[in-house]
Amino acid sequence: MASPGRPLALVTGASGGIGADLARELAKDGHDLVLSARTVPAMEALADELRAHGANSTVIAADLAKPRAAAELASCLEDRGLQIDVLIANAGLGGVGRFDQMDPQRISDMLMINVLALTELTRILVPGMVARGRGKVLLVASTASFQPGPRMAVYFATKSYVLSLGEALTYELRGTGVTVTTLCPGATATNFFKAAGATENLMPAMSAPEVARVGYRALKTGRRVVITGIMNRILALGGRYGPHWLTLPATAALMSRR
Repeated sequence: MASPGRPLALVTGASGGIGADLARELAKDGHDLVLSARTVPAMEALADELRAHGANSTVIAADLAKPRAAAELASCLEDRGLQIDVLIANAGLGGVGRFDQMDPQRISDMLMINVLALTELTRILVPGMVARGRGKVLLVASTASFQPGPRMAVYFATKSYVLSLGEALTYELRGTGVTVTTLCPGATATNFFKAAGATENLMPAMSAPEVARVGYRALKTGRRVVITGIMNRILALGGRYGPHWLTLPATAALMSRR
Protein backbone atom coordinates (compact mmCIF):
# COMPACT_ATOMS: atom_id res chain seq x y z
CA MET A 1 0.00 0.00 0.00
CA ALA A 2 1.05 3.61 -0.51
CA SER A 3 2.74 5.40 2.38
CA PRO A 4 1.15 8.60 3.73
CA GLY A 5 2.70 11.66 2.14
CA ARG A 6 4.40 9.76 -0.68
CA PRO A 7 2.95 10.16 -4.21
CA LEU A 8 2.01 6.93 -5.92
CA ALA A 9 3.20 6.11 -9.45
CA LEU A 10 1.92 3.36 -11.73
CA VAL A 11 4.50 1.96 -14.15
CA THR A 12 3.38 -0.40 -16.90
CA GLY A 13 5.93 -2.67 -18.52
CA ALA A 14 7.80 -2.58 -15.21
CA SER A 15 9.41 -6.01 -15.35
CA GLY A 16 12.59 -4.77 -17.05
CA GLY A 17 14.25 -2.29 -19.38
CA ILE A 18 13.19 1.35 -19.37
CA GLY A 19 10.12 0.65 -17.22
CA ALA A 20 12.14 -0.86 -14.38
CA ASP A 21 14.64 1.98 -14.50
CA LEU A 22 11.88 4.58 -14.48
CA ALA A 23 10.54 2.86 -11.35
CA ARG A 24 13.99 3.20 -9.80
CA GLU A 25 14.07 6.92 -10.60
CA LEU A 26 10.64 7.39 -9.06
CA ALA A 27 11.55 5.44 -5.93
CA LYS A 28 14.75 7.44 -5.43
CA ASP A 29 12.71 10.65 -5.68
CA GLY A 30 10.21 9.71 -2.98
CA HIS A 31 7.44 7.83 -4.78
CA ASP A 32 5.71 4.60 -3.91
CA LEU A 33 5.07 2.31 -6.87
CA VAL A 34 2.51 0.14 -8.52
CA LEU A 35 4.42 -2.18 -10.83
CA SER A 36 2.48 -3.84 -13.63
CA ALA A 37 3.57 -6.27 -16.34
CA ARG A 38 3.18 -9.93 -17.24
CA THR A 39 6.31 -11.23 -15.47
CA VAL A 40 5.64 -11.25 -11.74
CA PRO A 41 8.95 -12.64 -10.38
CA ALA A 42 10.95 -9.85 -12.03
CA MET A 43 8.62 -7.22 -10.56
CA GLU A 44 8.77 -8.80 -7.12
CA ALA A 45 12.57 -8.66 -7.26
CA LEU A 46 12.37 -5.01 -8.30
CA ALA A 47 9.95 -4.26 -5.45
CA ASP A 48 12.45 -5.75 -2.99
CA GLU A 49 15.19 -3.57 -4.48
CA LEU A 50 13.10 -0.40 -4.25
CA ARG A 51 12.59 -0.85 -0.50
CA ALA A 52 16.17 0.38 -0.07
CA HIS A 53 14.87 3.78 -1.20
CA GLY A 54 11.98 3.67 1.26
CA ALA A 55 9.47 2.84 -1.46
CA ASN A 56 6.54 0.52 -0.95
CA SER A 57 5.56 -1.32 -4.12
CA THR A 58 2.42 -3.13 -5.17
CA VAL A 59 2.83 -5.74 -7.91
CA ILE A 60 -0.12 -6.34 -10.21
CA ALA A 61 0.13 -8.83 -13.07
CA ALA A 62 -1.48 -7.59 -16.29
CA ASP A 63 -1.27 -8.59 -19.94
CA LEU A 64 -2.24 -5.43 -21.79
CA ALA A 65 -2.56 -7.34 -25.05
CA LYS A 66 -5.80 -8.81 -23.70
CA PRO A 67 -9.13 -7.06 -24.25
CA ARG A 68 -10.25 -4.96 -21.26
CA ALA A 69 -6.90 -5.48 -19.53
CA ALA A 70 -6.44 -1.74 -18.93
CA ALA A 71 -9.92 -1.41 -17.41
CA GLU A 72 -9.29 -4.45 -15.22
CA LEU A 73 -5.99 -3.00 -14.03
CA ALA A 74 -7.71 0.27 -13.16
CA SER A 75 -10.46 -1.62 -11.35
CA CYS A 76 -7.83 -3.49 -9.35
CA LEU A 77 -6.27 -0.18 -8.33
CA GLU A 78 -9.65 1.12 -7.21
CA ASP A 79 -10.44 -2.06 -5.26
CA ARG A 80 -7.16 -1.67 -3.36
CA GLY A 81 -7.72 2.01 -2.69
CA LEU A 82 -4.68 3.04 -4.73
CA GLN A 83 -4.91 6.62 -6.01
CA ILE A 84 -2.47 7.19 -8.84
CA ASP A 85 -0.60 10.50 -8.91
CA VAL A 86 1.83 9.61 -11.72
CA LEU A 87 1.15 7.37 -14.71
CA ILE A 88 4.09 5.92 -16.63
CA ALA A 89 2.59 4.29 -19.74
CA ASN A 90 5.69 2.38 -20.76
CA ALA A 91 4.44 -1.04 -21.88
CA GLY A 92 5.13 -1.57 -25.57
CA LEU A 93 5.58 -4.26 -28.19
CA GLY A 94 7.39 -4.31 -31.53
CA GLY A 95 7.45 -6.55 -34.55
CA VAL A 96 9.89 -6.75 -37.46
CA GLY A 97 8.91 -7.95 -40.93
CA ARG A 98 7.01 -7.12 -44.08
CA PHE A 99 3.42 -6.21 -43.23
CA ASP A 100 1.72 -8.82 -45.43
CA GLN A 101 3.93 -11.57 -43.99
CA MET A 102 3.60 -10.73 -40.30
CA ASP A 103 1.63 -12.83 -37.84
CA PRO A 104 -1.82 -11.18 -37.57
CA GLN A 105 -1.86 -11.89 -33.83
CA ARG A 106 1.40 -9.99 -33.42
CA ILE A 107 -0.13 -7.02 -35.20
CA SER A 108 -3.21 -7.20 -33.00
CA ASP A 109 -1.08 -7.38 -29.84
CA MET A 110 0.94 -4.32 -30.91
CA LEU A 111 -2.23 -2.33 -31.49
CA MET A 112 -3.71 -3.45 -28.18
CA ILE A 113 -0.65 -2.66 -26.07
CA ASN A 114 0.82 0.36 -27.84
CA VAL A 115 -2.44 2.13 -28.68
CA LEU A 116 -5.61 0.83 -27.07
CA ALA A 117 -4.39 -0.05 -23.57
CA LEU A 118 -2.27 3.10 -23.33
CA THR A 119 -5.23 5.23 -24.38
CA GLU A 120 -7.74 3.50 -22.12
CA LEU A 121 -5.53 3.61 -19.04
CA THR A 122 -4.74 7.28 -19.59
CA ARG A 123 -8.42 8.08 -20.09
CA ILE A 124 -9.38 6.25 -16.90
CA LEU A 125 -6.73 7.80 -14.65
CA VAL A 126 -6.43 11.39 -15.91
CA PRO A 127 -9.90 12.59 -14.80
CA GLY A 128 -9.04 11.83 -11.17
CA MET A 129 -5.81 13.79 -11.51
CA VAL A 130 -7.70 16.73 -13.01
CA ALA A 131 -10.26 16.62 -10.20
CA ARG A 132 -7.44 16.76 -7.63
CA GLY A 133 -5.67 19.53 -9.54
CA ARG A 134 -2.38 17.67 -9.82
CA GLY A 135 -0.81 14.74 -11.65
CA LYS A 136 1.81 13.71 -14.16
CA VAL A 137 1.68 11.39 -17.16
CA LEU A 138 4.60 9.98 -19.14
CA LEU A 139 3.74 8.32 -22.44
CA VAL A 140 6.65 6.31 -23.83
CA ALA A 141 6.78 6.68 -27.60
CA SER A 142 9.95 6.40 -29.72
CA THR A 143 12.05 8.15 -32.31
CA ALA A 144 9.98 5.90 -34.59
CA SER A 145 7.15 8.37 -33.93
CA PHE A 146 8.58 10.86 -36.40
CA GLN A 147 8.42 8.89 -39.67
CA PRO A 148 6.97 5.83 -41.42
CA GLY A 149 8.91 2.63 -40.82
CA PRO A 150 9.05 -0.02 -43.54
CA ARG A 151 9.59 -3.50 -42.04
CA MET A 152 8.24 -2.21 -38.72
CA ALA A 153 5.25 -0.44 -40.25
CA VAL A 154 2.73 -1.12 -37.49
CA TYR A 155 5.14 -0.37 -34.66
CA PHE A 156 6.17 2.97 -36.18
CA ALA A 157 2.53 3.85 -36.79
CA THR A 158 1.54 3.07 -33.20
CA LYS A 159 4.33 5.23 -31.84
CA SER A 160 3.29 8.09 -34.12
CA TYR A 161 -0.13 7.77 -32.50
CA VAL A 162 1.39 7.98 -29.02
CA LEU A 163 3.31 11.14 -29.86
CA SER A 164 0.26 12.77 -31.45
CA LEU A 165 -1.93 11.85 -28.48
CA GLY A 166 0.60 13.10 -25.96
CA GLU A 167 1.10 16.46 -27.64
CA ALA A 168 -2.65 17.01 -27.94
CA LEU A 169 -3.25 16.11 -24.29
CA THR A 170 -0.50 18.49 -23.22
CA TYR A 171 -2.42 21.31 -24.88
CA GLU A 172 -5.87 20.22 -23.68
CA LEU A 173 -4.80 19.91 -20.03
CA ARG A 174 -3.18 23.34 -19.74
CA GLY A 175 -4.17 24.99 -16.46
CA THR A 176 -5.47 21.78 -14.85
CA GLY A 177 -2.34 20.99 -12.83
CA VAL A 178 -1.83 17.82 -14.90
CA THR A 179 1.13 17.57 -17.25
CA VAL A 180 1.68 15.07 -20.07
CA THR A 181 5.19 14.31 -21.28
CA THR A 182 5.98 12.11 -24.27
CA LEU A 183 9.32 10.31 -24.10
CA CYS A 184 10.90 9.38 -27.43
CA PRO A 185 13.91 7.12 -26.93
CA GLY A 186 15.93 5.76 -29.80
CA ALA A 187 17.66 2.39 -29.76
CA THR A 188 18.06 1.29 -26.15
CA ALA A 189 20.08 -1.58 -24.70
CA THR A 190 17.15 -3.79 -23.69
CA ASN A 191 15.70 -7.00 -25.09
CA PHE A 192 13.22 -5.02 -27.23
CA PHE A 193 14.76 -5.82 -30.62
CA LYS A 194 15.14 -9.50 -29.77
CA ALA A 195 11.50 -9.65 -28.64
CA ALA A 196 10.48 -7.84 -31.83
CA GLY A 197 12.09 -10.53 -33.96
CA ALA A 198 15.29 -8.74 -34.99
CA THR A 199 18.56 -10.62 -34.70
CA GLU A 200 20.60 -7.48 -34.13
CA ASN A 201 20.23 -3.78 -33.54
CA LEU A 202 22.10 -1.75 -36.13
CA MET A 203 21.84 1.55 -34.26
CA PRO A 204 24.06 2.71 -31.35
CA ALA A 205 22.09 2.09 -28.19
CA MET A 206 21.74 4.18 -25.06
CA SER A 207 21.48 2.37 -21.74
CA ALA A 208 18.06 1.97 -20.16
CA PRO A 209 19.12 3.79 -16.96
CA GLU A 210 20.30 6.75 -19.03
CA VAL A 211 17.02 6.89 -20.96
CA ALA A 212 15.07 6.64 -17.71
CA ARG A 213 17.00 9.51 -16.13
CA VAL A 214 16.31 11.76 -19.12
CA GLY A 215 12.65 10.75 -19.18
CA TYR A 216 12.15 11.26 -15.47
CA ARG A 217 13.74 14.72 -15.51
CA ALA A 218 11.41 15.68 -18.37
CA LEU A 219 8.39 14.31 -16.50
CA LYS A 220 9.33 16.16 -13.34
CA THR A 221 9.69 19.49 -15.12
CA GLY A 222 6.56 19.00 -17.24
CA ARG A 223 8.23 19.03 -20.64
CA ARG A 224 5.98 18.32 -23.60
CA VAL A 225 8.27 16.04 -25.64
CA VAL A 226 11.78 14.76 -24.98
CA ILE A 227 14.00 12.86 -27.42
CA THR A 228 16.87 11.07 -25.70
CA GLY A 229 20.36 11.82 -27.00
CA ILE A 230 21.77 14.22 -29.57
CA MET A 231 22.06 11.63 -32.34
CA ASN A 232 18.48 10.49 -31.76
CA ARG A 233 17.29 14.10 -32.02
CA ILE A 234 19.11 14.44 -35.34
CA LEU A 235 17.60 11.19 -36.63
CA ALA A 236 14.11 12.12 -35.44
CA LEU A 237 14.23 15.53 -37.11
CA GLY A 238 15.66 13.97 -40.25
CA GLY A 239 12.83 11.47 -40.29
CA ARG A 240 10.21 14.16 -39.83
CA TYR A 241 11.51 16.68 -42.33
CA GLY A 242 13.60 14.59 -44.73
CA PRO A 243 12.20 13.58 -48.12
CA HIS A 244 10.48 10.20 -48.01
CA TRP A 245 12.27 9.02 -51.15
CA LEU A 246 15.38 9.10 -48.96
CA THR A 247 14.07 8.21 -45.47
CA LEU A 248 11.90 5.24 -46.46
CA PRO A 249 14.65 3.09 -48.02
CA ALA A 250 17.10 4.12 -45.29
CA THR A 251 14.66 3.06 -42.57
CA ALA A 252 13.83 -0.17 -44.39
CA ALA A 253 17.53 -1.03 -44.53
CA LEU A 254 17.98 -0.36 -40.81
CA MET A 255 14.96 -2.43 -39.86
CA SER A 256 15.78 -5.40 -42.09
CA ARG A 257 16.50 -8.73 -40.45
CA ARG A 258 20.12 -9.78 -40.28
